[in-house]
Amino acid sequence: MGPLATVDFLQKIIAVTLAQSDQDHVPVVVSNIPQIPDRANAYLTGSTSPLAAMLECGRRLVAAGANLIVMPCNTAHLWFDELRSGLKVEMLHIVDTALEDALNYSGPGVRIGLLATEATLASCLYKKRLSTFGDCTVEWVLPAQIEIRQLIMPGIAAVKASDLVLGKRLLSSAARALTDRGATILILGCTEIPLVLNQHLVRVPIIDPTVSLARRVVSWARAN
Repeated sequence: MGPLATVDFLQKIIAVTLAQSDQDHVPVVVSNIPQIPDRANAYLTGSTSPLAAMLECGRRLVAAGANLIVMPCNTAHLWFDELRSGLKVEMLHIVDTALEDALNYSGPGVRIGLLATEATLASCLYKKRLSTFGDCTVEWVLPAQIEIRQLIMPGIAAVKASDLVLGKRLLSSAARALTDRGATILILGCTEIPLVLNQHLVRVPIIDPTVSLARRVVSWARAN
C-alpha cells in the first residue's frame, strides 16, 4: 500500500534468502495499489473503509497463483480476519511475527516501546495480538498523544512524501522519548518507520516487523 514500504519489504525478502542464483529466490507476485483508502483515517474517523479495495487486490493475487498473502502495512491488519475469511488463502500476520521476535530476543518481563500509527496504537492491535502467545509478562511503553500528533504521524507522512530527512528527525525524536521512559526494546510498528530508523539511531535493540515478516515468508516458501 505504501510504495516505499513495499519496495523495502521486497528487498528484505531478498536479503534474508540464502541464494546462489536467481532460481534460489522466492517467487513473488505484488499488488501495490497506493490508491487503497487510508487505513488510519478509516479506523479513526470512519472514512471510506479499505476492506473492499484490499479484497480486490487479494483476489487478483490469488488469481495470479499466490498461495500465501502478506501485507507490509501494520494498520491494514485491523482488517486481517475479514481478509483471510474473504480470500480463503493462507496469510501471515505481521504483528505476530514482530511480537515473536521481540519475545524471543528479550524473554518475559520486557518493556516494549511501540512506534506506530495513531490507529494502530488506538486499536491496541499489538496488545491484543500478544494474547495469542500465552501468559506473557510485557510492560508497554507507548507514545504520549502529543508525540503521536507532533512527531510520529508527521514523521510517517514525511516518509510517504519522500522527505526522508524530516522523517528521520521526527521519528528519531519519538524513539528517543520512548527509550527515555524506559523502553528496553523498540518495535517499529509502521512499515514506513524502518525506512529512516535503524539500529545505529536507537540506543536499544529494535524489532523491524518488515524483516520479521520477510523471514517468515522465506521459511514458508522453503517449507512449501
